[in-house]
Amino acid sequence: MILQNDLLLRTARGELTERVPVWMMRQAGRVLPQYRAVRERAGSFITLAKTPELAAEVTIQPVDAFDVDAAIIFSDILVVPEAMGLPYEMIESRGPVFPETVRNKADLSRLRVADAESDLGYVLEAIKLTKKELNGRVPLIGFAGAPFTIFCYMTEGKGSKTFSVAKKLLYTDPDFAHALLQQITDSTISYLQAQIRAGVDLVQIFDSWAGILSPEQYQTFSLPYIKQICDLISDVPVTVFAKGAFFARHAIGQLSCDVVGLDWNMDPHESRQLIPDRVLQGNLDPCVLYADFTQIRAEVKQMFNAFGHQHYIANLGHGIYPDTDPDKARCFVDAVKEM
Repeated sequence: MILQNDLLLRTARGELTERVPVWMMRQAGRVLPQYRAVRERAGSFITLAKTPELAAEVTIQPVDAFDVDAAIIFSDILVVPEAMGLPYEMIESRGPVFPETVRNKADLSRLRVADAESDLGYVLEAIKLTKKELNGRVPLIGFAGAPFTIFCYMTEGKGSKTFSVAKKLLYTDPDFAHALLQQITDSTISYLQAQIRAGVDLVQIFDSWAGILSPEQYQTFSLPYIKQICDLISDVPVTVFAKGAFFARHAIGQLSCDVVGLDWNMDPHESRQLIPDRVLQGNLDPCVLYADFTQIRAEVKQMFNAFGHQHYIANLGHGIYPDTDPDKARCFVDAVKEM
């Protein structure tokens, strides 16, 4: 299918473009009242994510509402551990919870490397439906969590500020940690390759908890596994977004990825020096969208002054917050396009 708007893909491939593309992490979500209506109809987050027709519907909503340059498939990074044999629950006001955890080598026997086609077929079907409904309007982004981030949830059992249980295992049982990380990596590679076969145009790896590791631990327990993924994904551009890992920017730029995502604590000028040969993505603080329209436009202008107008994808430095006024989100997108 020929894309009517391929700006994001051309930018990700390193081509010079007529303007900077823009999309927002978590753009398909609670910020939109039409999403909340579909979520209520589904009855639960997990039901929504596992119903391809509904997942496709909410994936397309921000394309209609904000006129962004890409859609990102509505799903969750924790579908991978569930496909490996560790189901989770999404509890209102608490977030994801795993009734069982994996914390030693004996626990590994309960897991399997996920079969993407059978275990995650509902995501693949949602991708196919979304591509059909988009009809070439914009590219569709697929994604997965980075192995270390998934490791955190599988061992901790829930969200955490410190993930001290997960980090403890890196020190006390590194052999177990590496074995689990490899299983997650193998599952993730299979999953992303299946997403590409289903039709996604670009994939993003989210290392949401990268920032809790020391630089040495990141080199040992995260980067090698992300490298395996990048080395085996060549059909579409790959973005790596490691939140909080400011210390790893140069190393991430050495991976066989195309785009490096930055959070709002990562200076664009410094990042260009550390990662001269990759497209950069980011990095407006999501809290800027609480400001008035004039300030949002001023902050976007400042962001452009730092990043420049080429080899750059405009985005937030993390996901958009659910209580953001949709008109402010639209202001951000429009301001990028006006630049």
